Parts: sequence; C-alpha cells; structure tokens
Amino acid sequence: MGTLNITPDSFYDGGLFLSRTEQLKQVEKMIGEGAAIIDIGAVSTRPGAKSVDEKEELSRLLPSLTAIRNHFPEVVISADTFRTECAKAAIEHGAMIINDIYAGRFDGKMFDLVIKKEVPYIMMHMQGTPDNMQINPHYKDVLREIHDFFADRLALFPAAYRQIILDPGFGFGKTVEDNYRMLRNFSSFRSFGYPLLAGLSRKSMINRTLHVQPSRALNGTTVLNTVALMEGANILRVHDVKEAMEAVKLVKALKEP
Repeated sequence: MGTLNITPDSFYDGGLFLSRTEQLKQVEKMIGEGAAIIDIGAVSTRPGAKSVDEKEELSRLLPSLTAIRNHFPEVVISADTFRTECAKAAIEHGAMIINDIYAGRFDGKMFDLVIKKEVPYIMMHMQGTPDNMQINPHYKDVLREIHDFFADRLALFPAAYRQIILDPGFGFGKTVEDNYRMLRNFSSFRSFGYPLLAGLSRKSMINRTLHVQPSRALNGTTVLNTVALMEGANILRVHDVKEAMEAVKLVKALKEP
C-alpha cells in the first residue's frame, strides 16, 4: 500500500503532493514500483495535527481521487478517512477500500456504510485522538487491550462479513516500548483470522531509537517492515514502495521451501 498524503502538514511528506500534477506523478511512480493499493489521505493524523472540517477534507479528497481514478483506472484506491460522509463520497468517486483510524468510533455510522457498500474496511486501534494520543499513553497490557478492542469492534459486524483488515496502529497512542512489544508479537493478531496491515513507515519508533529525522529513516523502516512480514503482515503501508517491495520479495523467497 503506497501512501499519498495530500495534506500540508503530514509528519513526513506534508506539502509535497498538493498539486494534481505532483499527485499523479507520485501515484505513477508508486504503481511502477509495485504498489497494489494507493491510500489517499486528506487529513493529517500526526500527533497534534490541526483539525480539518468535513468540507475541507472533501474539497481536498474528491478532486484528487477522481483524477487518480481517471488516470489509473485499474489501481485499487483506499480512502484514509474516519468520517462516514467522506467515506461515502469517496466510494462514490471510485475508492474501493476505507481506511479508518477510529475504527468506526468517530460518528457511529461507518460500519453501516461499509457493510451496505460491501467494501473492504481497515480497522485501526488508537488510544485517544490524534490531538492527544501521544500525551502519556498508558496501558496495563498493550497486547491484551488491543486484542480486546478488536474483539469488541468486530462483534458489531455480521459474522458473514469478512472484508475487514486489522491494523494495530503503530504510533497511535503508544510509547516506543509499546510499539516494539506489538511488533515482537504481531503474529498474535492473526488469531482473529483477518488480514493484517502494518504501518511502520518512518515513524517515531524508528526515529527515536536511531536518533534520526523521518527523512533519514528509510533503512530503519525497511528493517521493521521485514520483521512485520516475518511476523505475518499481509499489507505494508509505506511511503517508499520500491524498498518495501524488495523486502516483500526477499521474505517470500526466504519462506519458500
């Protein structure tokens, strides 16, 4: 999954892809490097990011989504949004997956929408909100609490609905230590029987450990992406598709008998 942030303030690539030309060029690059999914985000969810209202999100998202769909009709597009109305509009404009950091808790209508539209749905765990999630996050047992969270949210779906992808939410309301414990035990989330997404790309668990800025965190990202693949990740959400695809190919070769 290649990430396209069409925002001015995302933590790594905010402001790089604001024009339609830049967006289409980046999507073409990611597809050429092997991306199977393009995830479009019109609202920054980095810690402390400024809130953006629904009107502004739609004004950013829909023209870009439409242009990408028209230029690349075969690509699978994911809309990174937690608002039901934005998700509905995105689906109507060609999005095929909804990626929701709130796991349906933002306005309570998201689950009904994705079930009705029968679209794959990425359900992420987050403690708190983007505005406060990194202000002293605390768990008694981070793994148990995330497992319980997924169990509670999944219980709200019909048993027959299987188009769900689970994302434990690296960096979303977790300490560096929490993140590494999650990664060491990532395969435990396979017990739910759904595909797993790992979003590790250039995040603070890498930057703080290696004492680097996000711009210098590609090597660390590749290392942790490799660990995630070994631990059972089905989808890598990344800024750098070429390097992620190399990790995918090498891990696949390693696992072959």
